[in-house]
Amino acid sequence: MTLRHAFLSWPLLAMLCSAPWAGVAAANLQISPVTLTMRAEQTSAGITLQNLGEAPLFGQVRVFVWDQANGEEALLPTQELVASPPIVEIAASSRQTIRLVRTQAGPSAQERTYRVLIDEVGRDDDPARSGVDIRLRYSVPVFVLPSGTPGKEILDWQVFRKDGEWMMRIKNNGNFHAQIGSMALANQAGKEFAVSKGLFGYVLAGRMREWRLPVARDAALEGPLAINVTVNAKAIVARNSTPP
Repeated sequence: MTLRHAFLSWPLLAMLCSAPWAGVAAANLQISPVTLTMRAEQTSAGITLQNLGEAPLFGQVRVFVWDQANGEEALLPTQELVASPPIVEIAASSRQTIRLVRTQAGPSAQERTYRVLIDEVGRDDDPARSGVDIRLRYSVPVFVLPSGTPGKEILDWQVFRKDGEWMMRIKNNGNFHAQIGSMALANQAGKEFAVSKGLFGYVLAGRMREWRLPVARDAALEGPLAINVTVNAKAIVARNSTPP
């Protein structure tokens, strides 16, 4: 199905940001890498778009600051990181590199995070039509590492009720993002509640995220919990704290 609009609304951007985009390869367009990490002193990097089909592909590339506010995702326009070229035409069985350039490169005590949105669009030569036909959309996270010592995530886990639903709040007091993978909760009686078998989401440096847990309203999650979870590809057992 074709999604047609002239621009992205911020709620849609937030939804895109929270979706698991790792391993993207759809139709005839292939993107590499699917996650990009830059050193603090690095000023540029590249993303390669490959057209595996027998017809040209057309696309647009946009860059946003990736932030989190009030427990939700937020994408904001930026010129800190720019994409060149922003509009691409990739010939059949060809590839093109999108260059990402930092305009304000320099040392930072905290990791900087961005999202590169790449839209495969239909070519519209009819001036009577308006808007953009977006056929496929890809979201590539970009992390600019903090300067100095290696970054580290420092997480605080809270499980609580909100409007009758069980919620999870994760605060990251570190200077490095936390990629939350598979997760299960175990209460004091030893009963286990599966939360995620794959990517659950991200908590950015110095930020907080909230999620509604996919468990029943009457799930026995009161009191201390063991949180068996994968954080940045490492399996750990965390404990919940009491919400303020």
